[in-house]
Amino acid sequence: MSPIAFSIGDFTVYWYSLFILSGFIFGYLFAYLEIKRHNIGKDFLADYFFYLVPIVILGARLYYVIFEWNYYSNNLFEILQIWNGGLAIHGGIISGAIYTIFYTRYKKINTFKFIDIAAPSLALGQALGRWGNFFNQEAYGPLTTIDKLQDMFIPKFVIDGMYIKGAYYEPTFYYESLTCFFIFIVIILLRKYYKKLNVGTLTGIYFLIYGTERFFVEALRQDSLMLGSIKIAQLVSLLMVILGIGFLIISNIKKIPYLNRERNLNE
Repeated sequence: MSPIAFSIGDFTVYWYSLFILSGFIFGYLFAYLEIKRHNIGKDFLADYFFYLVPIVILGARLYYVIFEWNYYSNNLFEILQIWNGGLAIHGGIISGAIYTIFYTRYKKINTFKFIDIAAPSLALGQALGRWGNFFNQEAYGPLTTIDKLQDMFIPKFVIDGMYIKGAYYEPTFYYESLTCFFIFIVIILLRKYYKKLNVGTLTGIYFLIYGTERFFVEALRQDSLMLGSIKIAQLVSLLMVILGIGFLIISNIKKIPYLNRERNLNE
């Protein structure tokens, strides 16, 4: 399986890059459909995404490089080769969250309500982006057997792609992609049909489910970023779970309606 999608002369496009890009595009589209319900202009979202994309990519790359500095200190040029993989989603989430806080405050937009709007876009972007790991044959779990994979009803093409260097591995990227799709669907359904939805609930659900899933899936990963003997992604995932519970508790206490057609995001 080749990581290259296509080439035009000396210009090469990688599947990894295409799936990351598709995550941003579809994330933008879903956020665009939602902001219209909150009486804010599309220019806000366009400007937001214009800066968000490079900030998230740089944050995800910087996070990865920091925890793999022993390698990159001797291979500085490879720091720029993001098409080969090496974008840590936690780094992207952290950098994106910091940017979002500053940007919404600058624009005088309710930060927490906007994060709720962006939550399904983030989940969808992650679900799509993980397929870049598939084509790079990375982010996989321990050795396994083809029988076990077939018993789990994993699609044949995924199983075939997990045959790496003469052995089968668990497709942890696939587990995470499915979970992120699940989060996306849950949030979309809640904000469409649950009439008593409060600000902070959707963000809390995202953090709680994704943090829990990533903690356990990370235990299977063979290429985890380490902080001593600790898998750093598991530590961050625990913090996400705590943050998610906090969001749910606060949203239930304050009970600020998520959608009020007579108000905009400034309130």
